[in-house]
Amino acid sequence: MCQMKKTIIISAINFFEGGPLSILKDCISYLEENLTDKYDVIIFVHKATLLQSNKIKFVELPKSRKSYLYRFYYEYIWFYFESLRVKPYLWFSLHDMTPNVNAKIRAVYCHNPSPFYKITRREFFIEPTLGLFNLFYGFLYRININKNMFVVVQQNWLRNEFRNRLNVKSKIIVAPPNVRIDTIKIETKSSPVAKPIFFFPALPRVFKNFECICEAARILNARKLDFELHITLLGNENKYSNLLFKEFGCVDNIKFIGLLPRDKVFEMFEKSIALVFPSKLETWGLPITEAKLFNKPILVSNLPYAHETVGTYSKVSFFEPNDSLVLADLMEQLIKNTIIYDGNTAIKIDSPIANNWEEIFKLLLNN
Repeated sequence: MCQMKKTIIISAINFFEGGPLSILKDCISYLEENLTDKYDVIIFVHKATLLQSNKIKFVELPKSRKSYLYRFYYEYIWFYFESLRVKPYLWFSLHDMTPNVNAKIRAVYCHNPSPFYKITRREFFIEPTLGLFNLFYGFLYRININKNMFVVVQQNWLRNEFRNRLNVKSKIIVAPPNVRIDTIKIETKSSPVAKPIFFFPALPRVFKNFECICEAARILNARKLDFELHITLLGNENKYSNLLFKEFGCVDNIKFIGLLPRDKVFEMFEKSIALVFPSKLETWGLPITEAKLFNKPILVSNLPYAHETVGTYSKVSFFEPNDSLVLADLMEQLIKNTIIYDGNTAIKIDSPIANNWEEIFKLLLNN
């Protein structure tokens, strides 16, 4: 007599584009190749046509992104009755919220670090949604969080925040993102770049802290140094970028180059003298990893996320994220080739830790 398969349910109804969708696709690839012979896999999604699998059942819930009322309905009511019907062995929520379900094993993957960011009054005025997210996610994380057997986060500092601020008693798995850089042919110019270029690729969000690097550039401009700072803004994306352009658009050394496609970002890394990364809040900080692959110097905020992302690397120096003068001095030292790097050593992360989807699911399923 054949034994019935156990069921794994993945809820991912808030994933529809960008990095989150890539995370879901990577998860699906692992499940399809490794676990569908042993488990029935059901994935709740916003739009099934964005995904492909012959071995996994997708359940489309298109209303899930229409409003948070629908989202709450699915997470805390509909999923509960569905879990009673399906009786899953594992219910794994990939997007921050812990649903109200019955399952032998429950787990949630928490990506959003905004509850642990102390937003200033100025930042709240410029980007009020960040302040609302700060409060909102702090509230959402607490709902049902300790009903999970496992909570998954990307960095150890986040594990500490969940333990200390949210009093999480569940096992917290640190799962650093498995960063895969697509192989892109970059045509390196034979002629040298005329001026040293500093590069900061980021979206216009207040916590990215463009003011610090732009003020540092203005200081260096006053010192008559010959360089360029390239930032991936145009100045018309939102209120924040507009304020930045009004304040710093007249600084000749600052080039507002706009958002770049992936291959152009890599070209900029190739041309640049260094990555400058003043961000105050990240779950990881992908440009840091990319700069390391190009063996570029990195000037980065002296914050836990940055030390953890940099890992073991010699060509890095840290600055306080509000200290434009120290950053300007570091940039000048790079221009004059006199810098003595701080360097950084990877911290030891206590178990449980998982470096890929295989290790995550082994921990979740006790295999």
